[in-house]
Amino acid sequence: MKELKNIQVLVATEEHLKYVDQVNDAIDQASKERGTGIARRTYDYIASKMLDGKAIIALDNGDTFAGFCYVETWGEKSFVANSGLIVVKDYRGIGLATEIKRKAFMLSRTKYPTAKIFGLTTGLAVMKINHELGYRPVTFSELTDDEDFWKGCQSCVNYDILQRTGKSKCLCTGMLYDPVWDQEKKVEEKPEEKKKNNGWAIKYTLLDIINKLKGNKNGTEPNNIIGFTIFKKKKS
Repeated sequence: MKELKNIQVLVATEEHLKYVDQVNDAIDQASKERGTGIARRTYDYIASKMLDGKAIIALDNGDTFAGFCYVETWGEKSFVANSGLIVVKDYRGIGLATEIKRKAFMLSRTKYPTAKIFGLTTGLAVMKINHELGYRPVTFSELTDDEDFWKGCQSCVNYDILQRTGKSKCLCTGMLYDPVWDQEKKVEEKPEEKKKNNGWAIKYTLLDIINKLKGNKNGTEPNNIIGFTIFKKKKS
């Protein structure tokens, strides 16, 4: 059985050009298995991603091709998609897809720190990985309006659905990560709150939770609150 610990997941470079045909063959095979009819990429297209440092490749024991993914920008680099995710059949079920997606996500955040990262998928496994990375399901209207991106759907067997709905819906689920969400999560408890209640600090009152669950007047979604967070009293 293949083991994840033996597989290197790294940013592809010029030395990995020899794997381009294997990447395309793997994408073709996966397309046939899924019945999506996604078009084969050209050699030059995949090669350019490697040369530009915008691709992730997985190699077993340093030389056997195991998986791939690349980064593409849309809407004048305001949106980024991690596309072409593929894992060779023999390496599925060991967590490799998650590692490739995580690496591609980190690469996207490094190269385009203010861009929104999005994707379209029908696969539950990919949805789960995206959710773990911080993506959220969204309507297609929240994704890029770059026509070049949507032209890439023309080879899909479900493209007629996308056309009939005016690009508002299809069988795919749209998922989005917005870096602004991370900033919201980093809002820490105010220092003065730690001095309350004889050394105890209650992060949210019941009224706070009710107000947050209601959302604001602008109609934005409320923050997700699981419950109270109580910090133990500091030792003297």
